[in-house]
Amino acid sequence: MELFNAIFARRSIRKYQNKALEAEKLTKILEAAMAAPTARNKQPWRFITVQSEEGKNRIMAAHPYSLMLKTAPCAVIVCADKTEATDFFQQDCAAAIQNMLLSATDLGLGSVWLGVYPNAERTNGVCKAFNLPENIIPVGIVVLGYADEAKGRENRFDAAKIHKENW
Repeated sequence: MELFNAIFARRSIRKYQNKALEAEKLTKILEAAMAAPTARNKQPWRFITVQSEEGKNRIMAAHPYSLMLKTAPCAVIVCADKTEATDFFQQDCAAAIQNMLLSATDLGLGSVWLGVYPNAERTNGVCKAFNLPENIIPVGIVVLGYADEAKGRENRFDAAKIHKENW
């Protein structure tokens, strides 16, 4: 798939087929995540892959908008290691998440980004559910799987939001 096709085809998928995610596809998605730009090349991202029912249930208990995990085969909790992070860990992890979403689309998968940080309730819930050490901050969760819904391209371009040279 061409880059622009993946960008415009990517949509937030919340309904998934009960079909396993191939290990090779998950590895490619994680490789794409780690190819993201990162401030001062700190690469603070850390990933927890979750495919067990027990693990998905822990996410659903900690995050109110994660119920699609009842059918989705996989979630990846994207975290930042504070010992490796700069003040830009949120941007670093967001870039990794965007690469994950686009690569999932390119591989024929559906995905959705669930925000965690800086919401204290979600952050604390994920930390507790997955026994995260003090230096690890959960930033977001990417749900992956084969879509069980089709969404068309959405045109969000708005020329009124573009300013030239000055505001």
